[in-house]
Amino acid sequence: MHVLRNTLLFILMLLPQVIFAQNLPTRADTLRGSITPERAWWDLNYYHLSVEVFPETQSIQGKNLVCYQVKEPAQTLQIDLQQPLNITAVKQDGVELSFKREGAAHFILLQKSQEKGAFNELEIFYEGKPKVAVRPPWDGGITWQKDSNGKHFIANSNQGIGSSIWWPTKDHPADEVDSMLISVTIPKDLMDISNGRLRKVDENETTKTFHWFVSNPINDYGVNISIGDYVHFGEEYEGEKGTLTMDYFVLRENLKRAEKQFQDARKMMEAFEHWFGPYPFYEDGFKLIEVPYLGMEHQSAVTYGNGYQNGYLGRDLSGTGWGLKFDFIIIHEAGHEWFANNITYRDVADMWIHESFTNYSESLFLDYHFGKEAGQEYVRGTRMNIANQSPIIGIYGVNRRGSGDMYYKGGNMLNTLREIIGDDEKWRSILRGLNEEFYHQTVSTRQVENYISQQVGVDLRPFFDQYLRESNLPVLEYYYSDERTLRYRWTSCVSGFDMPVDVKIGKENIRLTPTTEWNEMQIANPSDLEVDPDFYVSIIKMR
Repeated sequence: MHVLRNTLLFILMLLPQVIFAQNLPTRADTLRGSITPERAWWDLNYYHLSVEVFPETQSIQGKNLVCYQVKEPAQTLQIDLQQPLNITAVKQDGVELSFKREGAAHFILLQKSQEKGAFNELEIFYEGKPKVAVRPPWDGGITWQKDSNGKHFIANSNQGIGSSIWWPTKDHPADEVDSMLISVTIPKDLMDISNGRLRKVDENETTKTFHWFVSNPINDYGVNISIGDYVHFGEEYEGEKGTLTMDYFVLRENLKRAEKQFQDARKMMEAFEHWFGPYPFYEDGFKLIEVPYLGMEHQSAVTYGNGYQNGYLGRDLSGTGWGLKFDFIIIHEAGHEWFANNITYRDVADMWIHESFTNYSESLFLDYHFGKEAGQEYVRGTRMNIANQSPIIGIYGVNRRGSGDMYYKGGNMLNTLREIIGDDEKWRSILRGLNEEFYHQTVSTRQVENYISQQVGVDLRPFFDQYLRESNLPVLEYYYSDERTLRYRWTSCVSGFDMPVDVKIGKENIRLTPTTEWNEMQIANPSDLEVDPDFYVSIIKMR
């Protein structure tokens, strides 16, 4: 009995160490998530991805032409491609090169001298059966389905798992390719819709090849193929930078439903150009494409699978009723055109830059079309989805994102910041300014924090440290030390946390400026203190 009890005690003591060890970054995590020496010396310039898709065997075969500029001389270059796909050959200037494979990383041994400033090219040939997505878009890969007429219906979704799940690439977000040609060969009775604008379609005996050109920088995970028996309709939007083409591709049986539901796209564009500035990709247009999964923010080719209904698959994520006033996937995924595709994280640990701002964009959509209180009710309602158990920012250099609180907590953090500023036009100018300052760039959290601090004129580092790097909410503690003296402070917070907060005492609205030390204020008519509900904090009355 004692032996069994001691054994169980030993197991319980060991369990946290085992769990911790399982979560430690691996060599593969580092190769994927860091700017390795084999990535650092060259800068992407242009891709031409050519891929043929074979629906019957769920396989692909293709080539990627990689054009790059040499930043510093080196002779080993890293390209990523995940199993079960295989690189069959690598060539430079017609010479076949050798390479070493370590998991998804392929270290190509270059023969040609790499002179600083030179522009060089690599041809990478590959083939195989890419990973099938089990639960897209969260479990990434390729989705192979058929529509109600028995036609093939195929798409990729790979933000988390990486673009190298289906094509050979420099699979790290810090280096975006400047422009790209995507050539997709498929059976003749289908269409491929990818990013950018269609240049031409080559007609072959049994296949077609669609050539799509992206003229703006694009993140790798935003590159997509969407294949189906599509029909097209569209419109022109007169926006801040002129005429924007908005094109919609849906399965033919869903045309009538789409013509009604996709009216939200125009409403989205109007609201987000107001809040965030001009749509970032006028040259490449805007597309909304039906796919056999929920949807993703593929740049200039946003994918949609929300069942032609409002809310998130018909549900209101805020519980307020406002979430059923719009199609969640159209609004959320298109919001990523500004935050994810225009402004892109440099490291996956900073994924909040994509998801917090885009989650917040949902309430700004409501704000624009239904009034400020509608947006505020919505963002407050989403708090029921917040866990407050781990930080929003992840681990740098190892492809490790932070907690799912980056969505709803991140949105409430931004809404709190709006209330701190207390000037909606100033807040709007900051959101627009972010998209102008970091136009078509990859950025870090600190860059975003510093820009907002500069615009507000206040050092907001303690604020961001609290909401992004800590898991707990700041707590406003207060009590009355005598009949008219209110004492208050912040607790459960980082050092130096001094966020102002709006409160109501009786009928009087007051802005307090608590610190982590006790502060006091004389109150004419003492009563219980209520925090403005648009500030996402906790409150405790002491004594």
